[in-house]
Amino acid sequence: MLTYADGSALSRVLATDAESVWWLRWYAEHADDVVTSPLGLNELRRAALGGDTVARAKAHELAERVTVVRFFDQAFKPASMASAVLDPFRAMHLGIVVAHPDIEQLATYDALLARVASIYDVRVVSPGRSDGWWDA
Repeated sequence: MLTYADGSALSRVLATDAESVWWLRWYAEHADDVVTSPLGLNELRRAALGGDTVARAKAHELAERVTVVRFFDQAFKPASMASAVLDPFRAMHLGIVVAHPDIEQLATYDALLARVASIYDVRVVSPGRSDGWWDA
């Protein structure tokens, strides 16, 4: 079972709050099963831009380790359907998760993306947050 991580999840490596500690522990246990897309990497790198050299190094290290799935044609249909409620980038994350045959869950800390993913019956993982936090 693969987990797709968007930029909000990947960028947890840059913070030092309690939620980030939960993410790092979870990621250490599941790293071999976590994938992202070029978009997720771009969001990670963008989040690191405002940081110091340590933050940029952490982002670079994660970007080198995580498996990247490419955009593929089948992802565009669910992405376009979700674009009525999601911006294009969030919709593309969702499209990849819904269309990829090996991805079974989404790691995100984005409330709107989590809410829409749950409508698509995608399991949402947000270490450090309770199940269904996006509906609270």
